Amino acid sequence: MSVQSLSEPNSLRDLTSRQLQGGLAAWLGWLFDGMDSTLYVLVAGSLVPMLVPAGTAKTTIVHIGSYIQAALLVGWALGGTLFGRVGDRIGRSRTMALTILLFSLCTGLSTLAPNWQTFLGLRFLAALGIGGEWAAGSSLVCETWPKRWRPWVSATLQSAFQCGILIATLAAGVFAANPRLVFLVGALPALLVYWIRRAVPEPEEWTTAKQQQPDPPVIELFRGPVRRTTILSLLICSASLTTVWALIFWYPQQLRQLPDIAHWSDVQKQHYVALASLITTIMAIGGNYFAAFLAHRYSYKIAISITFIGAWLGMLAAYAFPHNHVTILYYIIWAHFFSQGVFGLYPLYIPPLFPTLLRTTGAGFSYNTGRIVAAIGTVVFGVLAPISNFARALVWVAWLYIPALLIALLIPEPSQEGLPQ
Repeated sequence: MSVQSLSEPNSLRDLTSRQLQGGLAAWLGWLFDGMDSTLYVLVAGSLVPMLVPAGTAKTTIVHIGSYIQAALLVGWALGGTLFGRVGDRIGRSRTMALTILLFSLCTGLSTLAPNWQTFLGLRFLAALGIGGEWAAGSSLVCETWPKRWRPWVSATLQSAFQCGILIATLAAGVFAANPRLVFLVGALPALLVYWIRRAVPEPEEWTTAKQQQPDPPVIELFRGPVRRTTILSLLICSASLTTVWALIFWYPQQLRQLPDIAHWSDVQKQHYVALASLITTIMAIGGNYFAAFLAHRYSYKIAISITFIGAWLGMLAAYAFPHNHVTILYYIIWAHFFSQGVFGLYPLYIPPLFPTLLRTTGAGFSYNTGRIVAAIGTVVFGVLAPISNFARALVWVAWLYIPALLIALLIPEPSQEGLPQ
């Protein structure tokens, strides 16, 4: 064990106020990321018809819903790349405050969107902030918390995202009769910005590196040994995000089309989808910590491979066979346990793979460019699948885990300093 690891805290009581404040800020940022990014998914089925002209064909409505979700994912990607660079230049804390303010204001304004084009534009702008906050928050915690805690702290960060989904689920249930109003809840994170700017300092690791060397150009991500890290990080994120966001976006639509609830009202269906989201989100939190256990006990490579296999089997079990509105819940919880569980690893797996002054740039580019691939996948599977059979699209998505598993066998391991050998 290294000398550095011996000096690291052994319990939460040993952490400094700077570490606690930075961890809390990142956790809250991820909480609101999860809430903001999920609000549309939960109400898309009832909201999009309100944003299009009367008499619009159902097929067109479905496609427009896909375009809006794709805009969110593309915005995430561009925001992660743009604000990743900003985070390396002006600091993690400053970037977190800026991105949270952006996605909060644009989400609140989405309530007033008069048509789907305006709504899509506001969702895109909000997504720029969501993507940027991911890289800044991850790097902030990576540079301030003990290295040997990384798998568990990473899962805890991701659990904040899932808790945000729970808040979104509650809001979708409360405002089921008027889905526009759920986006007012997304304006609340703006209140967090003032506290972050006053209470959360920049990490010493970033400050020291900033003083000692000039900012490396972005092209350094594609040179030398960093190039392989960038490519493999991008591939593993693309595979993970394409599968999970196709699942997250299309499974509520599929649930609404189950034959045994065809006679239900739209409000009843919305409540059912909210219940399913609640259950799957709780399971996803468990999946985050299961993946963290595997990474801590074995390696990130093994942890990611096992979660991919579990997600593949879970999605096939849920969507390759007919189910009613009760029995399907027993299968989709496992699909979400594994497919979302793997994201409990990424917050503190990807950033430490990159040099300090390329950390948010590299993590933001790799993770969020993967969202462009996911955006394309959402549209492609949505257009190809019959609007009466979203289960077929989800079965197609499940098979993407096979090439994803092959990529997982090649990924690098971050520094194991402080971790049991």
